[in-house]
Amino acid sequence: MKTTGNTIFITGGTSGLGLGLALRFHALGNKVIIGGRRKELLDEIAAEHAGIGTVVLDVDDPASIQAAYDEVTSSYPELNAVLTMSGIMHPENLLDPGHLDTAEATITTNLLGTIRTLAKFTPYLMAKQKATILTVSSGLAFVPLAFTPTYNATKAAIHSYTQSLRIQLAGTAVQVIELIPPAVQTALMGQQNDERAMPLEEYLAETMTLLADQPDAAEITVQRVGFLRDAERENRYDQTVAAVNAH
Repeated sequence: MKTTGNTIFITGGTSGLGLGLALRFHALGNKVIIGGRRKELLDEIAAEHAGIGTVVLDVDDPASIQAAYDEVTSSYPELNAVLTMSGIMHPENLLDPGHLDTAEATITTNLLGTIRTLAKFTPYLMAKQKATILTVSSGLAFVPLAFTPTYNATKAAIHSYTQSLRIQLAGTAVQVIELIPPAVQTALMGQQNDERAMPLEEYLAETMTLLADQPDAAEITVQRVGFLRDAERENRYDQTVAAVNAH
């Protein structure tokens, strides 16, 4: 992927990693459009950052995805990249039957939201001379945090889905890249000040450097997430699971 000269649509781009990457891409001269549920927040971001486009989008709602697709492709026909950042993360007690509501909501947003978005945008991107799809999994796709079981499962599914998508798009003009973040200091799970999480600006800087230095990469893995991503293939999976869940 080239990190300049793109028109990028970012779902879940109103906060955290999504907004951070949107601003980094924008600063490099890319045309950036962010999607989010809250129009007032989108309007604030657009006012603060001239040139960033916004589209109301609720990835839980197929009709909203269709409406966003129609708006983005008509207003920005040069669109050549989509980053599916939308996601939620909540704790669950699997011994409490009430956890099912959380599980279903997490699957709807994280997994179905990604699949439905890509199902809509992929054919459009295939018509371009060069295009990119970026998905977002997690280090927890490879080593689970027992406190957030369905989140882990959706991210493992995103990893597998991305691999299949890459294989099926082989020979087309669409590159498929998976971002695999570690825990980052964002509002997700209220870890803005968690010293165990990677500072947001450090994550953004390293990710953008990797994207620029590795234009043909299939995965973007900052050094800090290697502890999780490589646990199984380095034959230290059990020890890593124990370490992750010790707290």
